[in-house]
Amino acid sequence: MDDIAAAAGVGKGTLFRAFGSRDGLLDALFAARSVSLRQEIESLDSPLGPGAPPLHRILALFDELLSFKFNNRHLTEARELSGAGLLRAPHYLWMHETLCALIKRTDSPAAESPGYAAHVLLGALRVDLIDELLASGWSQDAIRREVAALVRRVLGPEEPDRR
Repeated sequence: MDDIAAAAGVGKGTLFRAFGSRDGLLDALFAARSVSLRQEIESLDSPLGPGAPPLHRILALFDELLSFKFNNRHLTEARELSGAGLLRAPHYLWMHETLCALIKRTDSPAAESPGYAAHVLLGALRVDLIDELLASGWSQDAIRREVAALVRRVLGPEEPDRR
């Protein structure tokens, strides 16, 4: 916080008043960097948009989330591994809520307990797991393939949309 305040030309107290805590600052940065992802999910023309079948949207969402984590590893690591806990972070709550809504639209048995299924699937995107896989020699493409395979195993084959 000292370094950030100095770079911004403000006092550390100003940062704390504006963001409340280090996690508040990290949450604000995460929200600012994920605006385009959120817009894409709401766009009808996007593979992530409401016009696509639920499993297709979920697979595209996971691919985009992985891209975000690969491109923002330091930010993601700082927030996910903080003492405040990932499961209460606004970006995690948004991802979980979005994924729950999509799982409910599938014919998967996971639709009976979408909250739990969403937590399990999002666990595959934890930055500490991603870092460990990359350090062990996994490529980003291999991680993408394995996450997509996990999603398919948990949710099953694509079924008609249950809007």
